[in-house]
Amino acid sequence: MTERPRGPDLSGLTIDEGARRGSRRPRWRLMAAGLAALLLVAAGLFYVLREQPPVVDVTTVRADKGGRPALLNASGYVTPRRRATIAAKITARVNEMLAEEGMHVEPGQILARLDDSDARARLASAKAERAATAAALGDLRVNLDNAERELRRAEELFKRGLVAEQARDQARTAVESLRARIALAREQVSVGEARVQVAQQDLDNCTVRAPFAGIVVSKDAQRGEMVSPVSAGGGFTRTGIATIVDMSSLEIEVDVNESYIARVRSGQPVTAVLDAYPDWPIPAKVRTVIPTADRQKATVKVRVTFDRLDPRILPDMGVKVTFLGDEPSGQEAGGRVRVPRTAVREEGGTASVYVYREGRVERRAVRLGQAFGNEHEVLAGLSDGEQIVVTAVNELRDGQRAQVRR
Repeated sequence: MTERPRGPDLSGLTIDEGARRGSRRPRWRLMAAGLAALLLVAAGLFYVLREQPPVVDVTTVRADKGGRPALLNASGYVTPRRRATIAAKITARVNEMLAEEGMHVEPGQILARLDDSDARARLASAKAERAATAAALGDLRVNLDNAERELRRAEELFKRGLVAEQARDQARTAVESLRARIALAREQVSVGEARVQVAQQDLDNCTVRAPFAGIVVSKDAQRGEMVSPVSAGGGFTRTGIATIVDMSSLEIEVDVNESYIARVRSGQPVTAVLDAYPDWPIPAKVRTVIPTADRQKATVKVRVTFDRLDPRILPDMGVKVTFLGDEPSGQEAGGRVRVPRTAVREEGGTASVYVYREGRVERRAVRLGQAFGNEHEVLAGLSDGEQIVVTAVNELRDGQRAQVRR
């Protein structure tokens, strides 16, 4: 029996299932390693970005050179002693308005002119009546001269017995009557003169003038509006022309709690800080303590005058006042400095500030004292000349790098 020749043996070419699975493992390991490297890069970028130094504002603390202890703090407003809303004395329409806000006026300067047509007509009528009465007085004087001549002739004839006594008496009566009429006419002329003065005053009242020197702070009427010294006509009639403030009479008015009024006296030195200029301490002194209390607020009104006025001080500005003692306290104030309130961080009843030094911020606990406007007195923890951060202090942490804003 003839044997068939055998073909090639293909069993050696079979791939084992375990070897097939093992060939996939390096591919998964490469993918896992790439993902881990990507996460590491992202974490590094986040750390770098998170550690970007914040930009902060710093200031140099200054020592408190006041030399006087602060006894009391109070808030108030700048008020003028001389402030007036100028009104017309008559009810009339505004023909011309000359006052403008911010304008400086002198005593007697014209602020507005009112409609004076009626006043001028009354003045002309009064002058005509006065002239008519004066003319009648002249006629009476001529008649009196004639009556006196008649009386002299009647008396001469009566002495000669040429006329009766009745004729002489009639001539005398005529003279006396004319003299009485002349006296009446003179009084009527005086009355006419008084009427002319009244009419002239009415005409003068149509011109509104400034009573004292000052600055116009409010323009209360316009051309064509009706003005009146009393409220009339509802909302269509103005009661004021303009408001003038004497800037040389500016002072501070504060309400002090009656429990602390014993610490305030006339002439006491004061430090005032305007809300508009928190870094500008203004020396002042107590002018007077109003001798009455507000029953509802339990406060006493105190008026404070500035030692020197400044154009930056304006009426109705808010101001914080610190009443100072008389005894110097240089030894106590030697270690005190003042810092802005924005630089103080209060947490858990503890106050602290961030001191900037060599590119890093250092958190330092401090002990606070009195408040002066937008500043706080630091009794301990800081020295004169150190730099502190004044912005975003709640977002910083101790030892963090920071960059000063240029």
